[in-house]
Amino acid sequence: MADELQETGKKKKLIIIIVAVVVLLIGGGAAAWFMMGDDTPAAVESVNTPAQATKTEPAYYVTLPQPFIFNVTGDKRDRLVQVKVQLMVRGDDNESTAKQHVPLIESTLLQTFGAATVEELRTPNGRVELREKARESVQGALQKVSGRQVVERVLFTGFVMQ
Repeated sequence: MADELQETGKKKKLIIIIVAVVVLLIGGGAAAWFMMGDDTPAAVESVNTPAQATKTEPAYYVTLPQPFIFNVTGDKRDRLVQVKVQLMVRGDDNESTAKQHVPLIESTLLQTFGAATVEELRTPNGRVELREKARESVQGALQKVSGRQVVERVLFTGFVMQ
């Protein structure tokens, strides 16, 4: 009788282990199915806007020949700032337009940079705001000349404030 109790105890343990393994396998399979499921949405209409059309053109980077060196006013003393700038444009036409109008771009950027203060340029957010102001002013100047948006981004590839 003791042998029968040991055998039934071993069988119960074996059944519990088998059930646990089956539950784990089913749970793992279900998790994998949900995680690797099809990510494509069900009927999405494709609308081709001009902004999307320009995103498909290759990006070109136009390096301005000289870094910008300018003074900024501060609370205690003026500081000297040096900024190296590159312009991101899309397509060959925009690249040639940007290269053709480098003097206009440089003049516009100098005006924008000249309005900055030390307090603005000390913080990363201030530099981001200056970069956005520079993008907007360059886009506006080139819009007047070429009739289209030429520059997508203004990038600071070097920034030193002393």
